Amino acid sequence: MQLNATALALLGLLLAVWVAGAAWMMIAAGGKARKAEATRKAARRMVRMIDESPAIPVIVRVDGRIEASERLAGWLGLSKLPQYLSDLAGAEGGKGISPEQLAELSANVSRTQKTAAPFRMALTPPGSQRSLAVRGVLADPQVSPGGSALLWVFDFSESQNELSRLRSEAARAKGDFAALVGLIEAAPLPMWFRGPDSRLKLVNRAYVAAVGGENAETVVEQQVELVESVDGLTAAQVAGQAAQAKTPVERIVAATINGQRRSLRVSDLPLGEEGVAGYAVDIEEMEEQARAFRAFREAQRDMLDQLSVGVAQFGADRRLLSANQPFRRIFAMRPGAVEGIEFERLLRETREAGRTPEVRDFPAWRAERADWFLADEAVEEAWPLSDGTHLRIVAQPMPDGGLVLIAEDRTESLALSATRDTLLRTRTATFDSLFEALAVFAPDGHIQLWNRRFAAAWGLDQADIDGHPTADELIERIAPNLSKPKQAKAIGDVVRGATLDRRQTGGRVSLADGRTLEIAGVPLPDGNGLLTVLDITDSQNAEDALRERAQALEAADEVKTRFLANMSYEFRVPLTSISGFAELLEAGVAGELSPQAREYVGAILEAVHRLTDQVENVLDLSQSEAGLLPLAREKLDLLPFVTQVVREREAAIVDGGLSLDLRGGGTSKVEADPRQLGRAIGHLLDNAIAATPKGGKILVDLSRKKDGVRIVVSDNGRGMSKDELRRAVEGLRTGADGKPERRQGLGIPLARQLVEAHGGTLDIVSRRGEGTFATIHLP
Repeated sequence: MQLNATALALLGLLLAVWVAGAAWMMIAAGGKARKAEATRKAARRMVRMIDESPAIPVIVRVDGRIEASERLAGWLGLSKLPQYLSDLAGAEGGKGISPEQLAELSANVSRTQKTAAPFRMALTPPGSQRSLAVRGVLADPQVSPGGSALLWVFDFSESQNELSRLRSEAARAKGDFAALVGLIEAAPLPMWFRGPDSRLKLVNRAYVAAVGGENAETVVEQQVELVESVDGLTAAQVAGQAAQAKTPVERIVAATINGQRRSLRVSDLPLGEEGVAGYAVDIEEMEEQARAFRAFREAQRDMLDQLSVGVAQFGADRRLLSANQPFRRIFAMRPGAVEGIEFERLLRETREAGRTPEVRDFPAWRAERADWFLADEAVEEAWPLSDGTHLRIVAQPMPDGGLVLIAEDRTESLALSATRDTLLRTRTATFDSLFEALAVFAPDGHIQLWNRRFAAAWGLDQADIDGHPTADELIERIAPNLSKPKQAKAIGDVVRGATLDRRQTGGRVSLADGRTLEIAGVPLPDGNGLLTVLDITDSQNAEDALRERAQALEAADEVKTRFLANMSYEFRVPLTSISGFAELLEAGVAGELSPQAREYVGAILEAVHRLTDQVENVLDLSQSEAGLLPLAREKLDLLPFVTQVVREREAAIVDGGLSLDLRGGGTSKVEADPRQLGRAIGHLLDNAIAATPKGGKILVDLSRKKDGVRIVVSDNGRGMSKDELRRAVEGLRTGADGKPERRQGLGIPLARQLVEAHGGTLDIVSRRGEGTFATIHLP
């Protein structure tokens, strides 16, 4: 039982082991089957992938046999794939590959089989557009043992076409790049290229010349910049900013080129990740032209502002481009009005300001003025304004579609024209109303203007002048009316002198009817000549009469002179004789005289002295009035001289109980006749002594003034009224009956005559009860 149990246990154990082994074998078989199935699927998938792949594997054995997909035959244009490599040549109507390509392929395959060296080549079947690439390597022994060659054939027809196109484009681009490089090198403006780091990599010859470098390599190596730093940014930093912003940067900077400061327009153009290209255009001449244009424009505007005519320019868009100050003033434009206002709006605003004519339909009127922009020629209008202003408007269309509007204020010119017409009419009326005969001759000799008296003065008819004859023709007509026809030449000389020689001449002519005409030629400012003719017949007769009277007066003056000389002799000789005989009697020559006789002789001498003084006064006064008073001038020291004159009248002053105050400041010297000046001062002193009561005072004051010497003789006597002073100054005058009338003594008139003979003046002021104030002014 125990054996059986053990046997059963062993049997069970054996069965279990067997079952387990069977199960393991079944499981292993299932795994292998699954692996085989997976392998088959993978193989089918691999074969399918190889069939669908763009490359076809070809096994070329040592004997030349080939193993490949039938697709290769289709690529080569063959109906089926041949067994040997040598059969790939054109055996079917020139299809396959060419013998040359086959020979090259065979040589490459043989070399690979022997040396295991890979190769590459391209095949192009004849008559086909397909391009095949062949890559050959020694086949792995697991793939094909025995030294076979594995060829991978690729169809790169599209790639080849693309590659050909790219090559063509590359060649063209290379040529274009070479041409561009040559163009850049030959460009007259500096050009450069910067890398991504903003450093110079390429510059052209113009850049090298601009920075004064030796060559491009040196300039690039030394990083010589053409443009200086601006606002703290270098040219490289500006290029970096352009690259970061991926936006071209253009700026105008100044640079020194060949020792000259030039204005450059510098452009930095980002080229993606490649870098930044740049170029510089010299705009110095353009800037100079721009500055000159701006200066010209400013000068033109300043010049237009100085004109009295308003000028405005409108663009093709009918907007105001510019307007000078007279235009703004004429149309009352607002001070803050900016340029750019439309033409129609300007007309509306000027209408509101009352600077356009009053019209019934303003919109239609404005539309008509807007058509000025389309006119073929200039349009001119007259605008009368409500305030009396008259404007002359000229609209000149411009070739660019714009318009130049010119406004001229003709108010003043019209007023001047009216005034001129009035003046012309006034001149004509004035000419005709003058007593003189007038005529105006042009430089060519024709008579232009004349008054009504001109023809009558020469004895001509009005028809002789209406045709505006020349001066020669007019003289021919005048000559028969002259008393001496040869005087006609003198008239022509006067006209010629006024018109051509531009000098004033004159003369006199006598007419046959006895009249005398005085003619004068006067050059006028406008180039014409004025001939004036005045009938001086009456004045000539009066002149002759005056000449005869002057001759008579000269003869009377000579008689007067001789009379004064005779009277001087006739008066002085008897008085001298009487005085001499009286002095002899007084001296006792005729015997001793009794006291009464002596008294008579003294009275005779006193009367003789007084009569002598009066005769001297009368003669001096007569000679002074006749201008014949002789003066013996000499330099006098005035104070001692006047003191001597006062001393001579000391007795009379003392006898009259008067006091005399003589004043004299400084030294005063004058050129005068001592005798005559002493007599003048003495007469004033005598009058003062005679007019001053006892206890009175007389003042004699001498002073030097800027214009000469002043001598004052004043008293506080009884004085004179205005009538008394007038009679005292006039002295002896002729009355209404022609007889001499004695009014006062001759002292004051004689003193005045003597002072005036010295070139001085005598002023006398007197009031009744206050005294008399006499002032002598001597130069």
